[in-house]
Amino acid sequence: MKGCPLECLWCDNPESQRKIPEIVEFEERCIGCGECKRICPSGAITQTRWKIRRDVCTGCGKCAEICPAKARELSGKVLTVKEVMKEIEKDVIIYRVSGGGVTVSGGEPGMQISFVCELLEGCQQRGINTAVETSGYMSWNNLLKIVQFADLVLYDLKCMDSIKHKLFTGVSNGLILENARKIAKENKAIIIRVPIISTYNDDLENIRELAEFVKDLGTNIREIHLLPYHGLGVSKFKRLGREYQLKNIKSPAKDHIEKLRGLLDSYGLRVQVGG
Repeated sequence: MKGCPLECLWCDNPESQRKIPEIVEFEERCIGCGECKRICPSGAITQTRWKIRRDVCTGCGKCAEICPAKARELSGKVLTVKEVMKEIEKDVIIYRVSGGGVTVSGGEPGMQISFVCELLEGCQQRGINTAVETSGYMSWNNLLKIVQFADLVLYDLKCMDSIKHKLFTGVSNGLILENARKIAKENKAIIIRVPIISTYNDDLENIRELAEFVKDLGTNIREIHLLPYHGLGVSKFKRLGREYQLKNIKSPAKDHIEKLRGLLDSYGLRVQVGG
């Protein structure tokens, strides 16, 4: 789902942050033919290296359709639940053999409540296992609507410090932690997912506070996934015409990740690196 109320500085899927379709530019593929500028109905393409003026672009996708070098792609399109279900049903046999199913992620699924609920309900009616990945940043009523149709909840916790959380994601974590406590009482299998970002949330104090919080959530927590920073979003920000602000952040060392894993293990929590 496109659209997210958070703007995590390390986001590896920045094309999912905004709800509207966006043009992704692959400058290295451009052959300078000028077809994009010719066809653009809003005059959003400059003649200087055929760059897009993002403040003018409407995301119609015409430039991506006509580009012979595939130097532009349209990220995001409007689909009905019926159209998405048609794609999902193509892999029903795979779900049944593998024990897997459908995961709705984003962005933030909570940005499109009605669509997501109808989609997940349709999956369950067809015997397809469902999972939803969420930041938890929404009203409890909306989160509960989604959760009722999910067999598994992947719940993101970025940082326990509210000031740091707002600095790096744009929002406070108060609502997120409150909803985590509530969702833990809904008799749903839950996996906590934690991005590990060097100098931001990889200190022992934060992980210890995280462990204590998760431990108090109870037995519905299946495990914790530690997701080491990898920097794959850097090029994506550039292709969307945005500046990447964590330029000097490096992936955490393996021995440090193991130290964090060991700390969580000491609280009796099941931990997986990656996922």
